[in-house]
Amino acid sequence: MSDDSRHVEDRASAIRVTTLRAIPWGGRAFVKIETNHGVTGWGDINNVDDVVACRLAESLGQMVVGENPTRVEHLWQRMYRAHRNLRGGGFMVHVISAIDMALWDIAGKLHGVPVYRLLGGPCRDTIWMYPSPKAVKVGPGGPQPFAGTPDQVAALVQRVRDARAQVGPDGAVMFDAHSQIPLPLAQQFGATLEPSDLLFLEEAWVPGNIEAMRKIREAVRVPLATGERDRTIWEAREILEAQVIDILQPDCGHGGGISQMKKIAALAEAHFVPLAPHCTMTYLGMAASLHVSAAVPFFLIHEGYDRRTPDGLVHKSWAMDDDGNVSLPEGPGLGVDVDEGVLLRLSGSADRAFAWPDNRHDDGSVADY
Repeated sequence: MSDDSRHVEDRASAIRVTTLRAIPWGGRAFVKIETNHGVTGWGDINNVDDVVACRLAESLGQMVVGENPTRVEHLWQRMYRAHRNLRGGGFMVHVISAIDMALWDIAGKLHGVPVYRLLGGPCRDTIWMYPSPKAVKVGPGGPQPFAGTPDQVAALVQRVRDARAQVGPDGAVMFDAHSQIPLPLAQQFGATLEPSDLLFLEEAWVPGNIEAMRKIREAVRVPLATGERDRTIWEAREILEAQVIDILQPDCGHGGGISQMKKIAALAEAHFVPLAPHCTMTYLGMAASLHVSAAVPFFLIHEGYDRRTPDGLVHKSWAMDDDGNVSLPEGPGLGVDVDEGVLLRLSGSADRAFAWPDNRHDDGSVADY
């Protein structure tokens, strides 16, 4: 019997990154990576000062240009661990996330398959997403006081009741506290809820304090969720091992890209915690998150807000049905086409410049968000 494997071409061995460019546009940016094989990858930078993020992306490009883009894990480790004093943090990890997406996009295109095929293949045929007619999320309506009066607590509860009336008893309601409900009020509010009132209560604390999370866990009977601001496997591990949440919400654009999100999903699976990925990126970053969501076994629901992407910028390859089920992304790589001409025109527009938020309480003091 002949060994046909000797004649298989390794299309990944000679490919090299030739350029890495970051293009800003109003609080977010796209990363474009080109190669000597004519294969291009795109990634989404989200929720940062886009001008600063783009300079950082192109600086990190020193470690990517000239390298084989299919060495995705190696390049992730190189970028994250290169500088002992700049390791981690929001800016660094958000930018690395976008570069990671672009590298996976190239790998999928090079092999002619969707990225989820490279992640082990799909574990599901569709992905449940919100907002949809039968799944909605509500919030507190702005910063809340440290402790509430009966009227203030009742106002929060009414938001849940209004959302339940909207979707019916067979729909899903989620409440995102946005870290705007301080611990005493979160305990007051959460204690009024029945176990089945919410699919989950999200970010009912400011990230970073496990003991505060444990107090909420002891005070409420609804499922608890967090994770959108917890970056990499190292921050996710602490929360999972503390046993203070029921659902983990990693963000592909915040937590380290596709590479880290897949690992975070494995940690969550070991704790029997499903994912409900957070996502406020464009359809480009959303596609990256959907590829991971398709390929992991423990999954609940996926956020799908894309309120800011102008028509014509990003062309996606999936659709949502009336029940909120999304088809898997199609085509090689991420399955998303970016119109670079539209992007460049947007980048030159001054009306979408990044601005720092100014969240305050009624008395003028600074509020969390």
